[in-house]
Amino acid sequence: MAVNIILPPSSLSLWNTKKLIYSTQIRFRIMSLASKSQPQSVASSAVYQVPGLDSHEMDSTADKTFERYLSNTAKRNGKGVSIVWFRNDLRVLDNEALFKAWVSSQAVLPVYCIDPRLFQTTYYFGFPKTGALRAQFINECLADLKKNLMKKGLNLLIQHGKPEDILPSLTKAFGAHTVYAHKETCSEELQVERSVARGLRQVVLSTAQGNSSRSSSTHSPKLQLIWGSTLYHLDDIPFCVGSLPDVYTQFRKSVEAKCTIRGCIRLPTSLGPPPSVDDWGIIPSVEQLGLHSEKVVKGMRFLGGETAALSRVTEYFWNKDLLKIYKETRNEMLGPDYSTKFSPWLASGSLSPRFMYEEVKRYEKERQANDSTYWVLFELIWRDYFRFISIKYGNSLFHLGGPRKVEKRWHQDQKMFETWRNGCTGYPLIDANMKELSASGFMSNRGRQIVCSFLVRDMGIDWRMGAEWFETCLLDYDPCSNYGNWTYGAGVGNDPREDRYFSIPKQAKTYDPDGEHVAFWVPELLPLPKEKRNFPGKSYIEQVVPLKFGSSNKHHSQRSKYGGRHSGLGNR
Repeated sequence: MAVNIILPPSSLSLWNTKKLIYSTQIRFRIMSLASKSQPQSVASSAVYQVPGLDSHEMDSTADKTFERYLSNTAKRNGKGVSIVWFRNDLRVLDNEALFKAWVSSQAVLPVYCIDPRLFQTTYYFGFPKTGALRAQFINECLADLKKNLMKKGLNLLIQHGKPEDILPSLTKAFGAHTVYAHKETCSEELQVERSVARGLRQVVLSTAQGNSSRSSSTHSPKLQLIWGSTLYHLDDIPFCVGSLPDVYTQFRKSVEAKCTIRGCIRLPTSLGPPPSVDDWGIIPSVEQLGLHSEKVVKGMRFLGGETAALSRVTEYFWNKDLLKIYKETRNEMLGPDYSTKFSPWLASGSLSPRFMYEEVKRYEKERQANDSTYWVLFELIWRDYFRFISIKYGNSLFHLGGPRKVEKRWHQDQKMFETWRNGCTGYPLIDANMKELSASGFMSNRGRQIVCSFLVRDMGIDWRMGAEWFETCLLDYDPCSNYGNWTYGAGVGNDPREDRYFSIPKQAKTYDPDGEHVAFWVPELLPLPKEKRNFPGKSYIEQVVPLKFGSSNKHHSQRSKYGGRHSGLGNR
């Protein structure tokens, strides 16, 4: 059961709330439309399940959604066995790889490989590539995928090892003619794709196996990669990736004017049968992956899997009716309902962006269309843009100078970095956001921009340290969005205009005016008057660096114990 967040009291309607937002700038956090009144203080140890539905409600929601996307006309005309290699597409609904595997065969073998490389360390600074919270989330996604595949007459084979070792072996054992998978865009994932293709070419099948129509006596299984991770299909955008605009607005206006979003793939009631398998394998525990299990004891606890993802869409759009005010609340930082919270499921592929598009359009038709309903699509197009940019610029996305090869001076002071990582900088807004990241695997979009700016602008630390720490911690980590956003935040991204400084005092006054977010995550600030929670002076720990612009304290100014460099960057 979800724990309700504690909010200021209000009996206002949403309409009156919106008027207050615009006319008096009173920020009202909308968390539960069913609640008539709310306590007046900030809870310091609440856990909020996302979505906030029980298991029966979630199963019912998912089943009804699957029913709406059934196909009565899909025809199966293939022979033999095909394999679906699940990667970052852990869903049944709108999964073209799964659909094509079913069409082209008599039996489908779904496979997921527990690749040990995902649990090694990051490239530059040796942080864990996958933290315990994301590992647990992915495990839940796999368990749910297995359950939903079984409802469709299939199962999920769990294998431990590298895909380039496992998949060729499986194609040989089952005589599979094709391995279907969704295509990725970044170097590590592309290298795995190349290795799998190379391994499959070494497999020799007889014409009695597979689905070969060749006259020769032998053939090799194929790897068929399918584009399925974005709202707009790669083949449909109005330019080749090499000429992709370096300014997001130009890209967005072009695709909106010239492109059509493809419809979701509809599946038949049954996808079975699978081939005969003696042992389908088990999903490993977090400890078996070499990690120490962590439990969310504060903040948001996201449930992994497609069932939870579809339930969250229903909860946010339809049950709580929050889509119509998304643009007004999206920059808040506390609680589960100021924004959609879809990103962890989008990153794992448990949620299709095309399904989100269709739900937005259904909402606009049945309830209302406004700036907020459009803005969800606006953010999805941003996600597309980072994915396409990763193709255009390749590994430069991970280099110090970024896509534009910008030359700047950075340092890698480990002690200073740890104050940022551990939420001990002396700036409550920074510390609260970093503590939230470590405790829950999530941070608001606004918070991410603020802590990025502080690390690279105020502390002068190598932005890649921050990006790799986010890679460790985030439930919604994907390399395109994570490194794309960090290059933007560091001023080394593909758009030269994106070089902004976030003023801590201004951000705190605008987005946490009563200090509710900082008091939740830094509870020693709770007894302070609301206006002092973000500006506690000597009541809080010493600040590790001075701010480049302005002071965070009106009544308390001090020199940093680490010093700091001044920057000529403008303040926004």
